[in-house]
Amino acid sequence: MLHAVGRTEFDHAVVMVRDRLDELAPHYERQGFTLTEKAVHNLGSCNRLIVLDSTYVELLGWPAGAPPARKEIADSPFGLEALVFRTNDAQATYERLLAAGFAVNPVQDLSRPARVQGREMEARFHTVRFAEQPIPGIRMYFCRHLTPECVWAPEVMDHANGARRIVQISARAADARAVAERLALVTDVPAEQAAGGWDLALGNLRLHVAQDDAATSPRLDTLTLENRDGARYVLDTGL
Repeated sequence: MLHAVGRTEFDHAVVMVRDRLDELAPHYERQGFTLTEKAVHNLGSCNRLIVLDSTYVELLGWPAGAPPARKEIADSPFGLEALVFRTNDAQATYERLLAAGFAVNPVQDLSRPARVQGREMEARFHTVRFAEQPIPGIRMYFCRHLTPECVWAPEVMDHANGARRIVQISARAADARAVAERLALVTDVPAEQAAGGWDLALGNLRLHVAQDDAATSPRLDTLTLENRDGARYVLDTGL
């Protein structure tokens, strides 16, 4: 697919399943998605992925019956709850965000086991997380893939339903312009007025912030996928 030259790219969307990963995974398989095997991060959380052409959807949680594995996700609600942007230089991203006035944690190492074509490997990442989220109600951070081959493996990218890519993620806010401008500062991508709200054209998908006067706080709303035949539909999270 075509990417906008020089624009920040989207990496993955997080669907929070808390301690119900095993219970909810079949909901996605019944929709025709291929899920990766369950993996446990070095930080204690666990996930399964829906891997797409340049992005993925992460079903994130922690073992059933256990307390939340990580402080930053302990209070996360069920459903679509986080935006993760891609970086090719985590330290430079940290410094840019710090200079822009954000409260940012130092670069963190993240890893988990991965099975690729029958081989056990270690997927490794650098993440840049916020000490204080730029937009209350929408968790976000940056991720650098040190081992992209552990994620974008051909055997997990073939979905029975033909899913190919994420084309848009929508949020709702009472002040859509302010939220879009804040996202623009985080992503280094300009916000543009659009029908019903504001858009940010990232390198590989569009973020849309809808004006919703009734919204008590900003929140993520929908994730739209495109199939290989060009059909588009909203992801059913089952939550």
